[in-house]
Amino acid sequence: MQGNEKRMPEAGSIVAFTNKTGRYAGEVMEINGMRALIKVLAVLKHPDQGDLHNPYNPDVPMFHERRALSYTEKTNVPFGDIEPFHGEVPEYKASLARAVAAEIEALDRLKRWTERGLDNLRQLEKEYGA
Repeated sequence: MQGNEKRMPEAGSIVAFTNKTGRYAGEVMEINGMRALIKVLAVLKHPDQGDLHNPYNPDVPMFHERRALSYTEKTNVPFGDIEPFHGEVPEYKASLARAVAAEIEALDRLKRWTERGLDNLRQLEKEYGA
């Protein structure tokens, strides 16, 4: 394997993979052309919420709710979105709870950053006499 080349996953191997905006650990069940059928074992990153074509815009016609893939759910994943998983696969429910908590923390941090930025700009607006 050289540079950015990825090995083709093998049936039975444990992999990390991306599906839409979520990230998971799973077991390769079978190879289908340039895709692998993978059984979900754990959630590594919860999918993003909202309209992916208009990120960070709450004023869209449809603000999508995205659920994580379920335990043992099977999904076809292109080889480019698969890589080897290293370490012990966490228990599904605990991994889902951690992934949701991390996503909540990230959004809360963004919310707090936005609020502080707005406070600064409102103060500057007053100082500028705008």
